[in-house]
Amino acid sequence: MEAEGRTLARAIAKNIRKQRLRAGWTLERLAKVTGLSKGYLSQIENNEKTPAINTLTKIAFGLGVNAVDLITGRTGAADPKKFELVRCRDRKTISCIGAAEGAVYESFGFTRPRRMMDAYIVTVSHVFPEKPLVHSGQEIAYVLEGAQEFFYDGQIHAMEAGDAVYFDSDRPHMARSTGDAPARVFVVFFNPVSRE
Repeated sequence: MEAEGRTLARAIAKNIRKQRLRAGWTLERLAKVTGLSKGYLSQIENNEKTPAINTLTKIAFGLGVNAVDLITGRTGAADPKKFELVRCRDRKTISCIGAAEGAVYESFGFTRPRRMMDAYIVTVSHVFPEKPLVHSGQEIAYVLEGAQEFFYDGQIHAMEAGDAVYFDSDRPHMARSTGDAPARVFVVFFNPVSRE
């Protein structure tokens, strides 16, 4: 599992650099568009740092591609539609570096480039990830089924089916399932980045 994670991290680093160069952008330009530092982006591209899913979606949005494209190396459609219908059977399961073991992310918005939101159904692990997430933007998390503990900025909140949180993502946050079966949560990330 660890070797698989390292292989995935190398592929993501390579795909980010490839998409950036394809766009004819410098690291400075990507830093300006994403709000991430040039040094941090350089570390990601050189496989010295591994981006969390939220950071990956911010980079993808900045480059006008899909986060799934940065994971798989494929290029999505360049011309976005005004309306997207994603059937349950068509959701894409993606591996998320930095997520707790057993967590599964199913992407809804992978077909739409230049989106401002990323939506997932997350099957929440029974253990917290090694490090909490901290990034710019906002999130909504709605518990579809099961129960979880949601850690936010030093406090833990018990949540069950039907509960939701809306929060600024710039504070440490993470979750773990607390019931016998893993919780399933609908999560929406909003990534406010400038494309100028």
